[in-house]
Amino acid sequence: MEHVYDLIILGAGPGGLSAAIYAQRAMLDFLILEKWLPGGEIANTFEVENYLGVNRLSGMELADKMVHHAQDLGVNITIDSVTSVDFSKEIKKVITETTSYLTKNVIIATGARPRKLDVTGESRLNGCGVSYCGTCDGFLYKNKIVAIVGGGDVAVEDAIYLSRIAKKVYLIHRRDNLRAVKSLQERMFKQINIEVIWDSTVEEIAGENFVEKLIIKNKLTNAVSTLAVNGVFIAVGHTPNIDFLNNQVELIDGLWIKTNDHLETSVKGVYAAGDVRDTYLRQIVMSVSDGALAVSEIAKYL
Repeated sequence: MEHVYDLIILGAGPGGLSAAIYAQRAMLDFLILEKWLPGGEIANTFEVENYLGVNRLSGMELADKMVHHAQDLGVNITIDSVTSVDFSKEIKKVITETTSYLTKNVIIATGARPRKLDVTGESRLNGCGVSYCGTCDGFLYKNKIVAIVGGGDVAVEDAIYLSRIAKKVYLIHRRDNLRAVKSLQERMFKQINIEVIWDSTVEEIAGENFVEKLIIKNKLTNAVSTLAVNGVFIAVGHTPNIDFLNNQVELIDGLWIKTNDHLETSVKGVYAAGDVRDTYLRQIVMSVSDGALAVSEIAKYL
């Protein structure tokens, strides 16, 4: 007879790792699956300073600490990519690239991936001047000119980070004010080599073999201009990693997983934690809290 787990956790970012720690302490029979590298998107964050108990730490360092914390408690992370799921029965089925598993409960904590602009030249020049991670690729642009597209926390964090490396940094934002928290904005505006281009969108990324320029349109005047850059970093939000779900749980706006106050989805026994769910605040602290709450709810009924 095939083994049935109490719980399978999909994803080993902050939400999944938090869930794993609580599942381990609750002595549940569980499995945590991660398709690539444990730690999640925070590993791509330059600096974390808003997580309680961490004054200032790189995202990579914090991710590493979280992974080791879970492993030190005896959590084993299985590296295997989930391709599909079947939530139609009381015992759920999780299918991966190598095998399949049965479980009574599932926590979806697969995070989200950077959203694309979907403009001409973006795909063709991806990796050749187009990047979605300032901390990953910033070192390539020492004393060069770069642009960042976006107006949220990640975009402003990238601008601050790149200002220490690049000669000039442009921040291109489609509105006349930024969404990033005020403390980040204040730090950014103090950098003399950062210039904000307001009310503008990138219409095209151009270059023969590498990014050479951006075609920019001002939304107020419709004026089109050219900006010479050596690279462009795109930070315009994220798309949840839920392709494997095949619409088996209710979604908000066709993207984010809808959950109740106990983080249960529209399917009994299936929960969501972190950036995949419909939530106002997508931050590390929320993901960690979600993972703990979801397991606490599951443990009540096992």
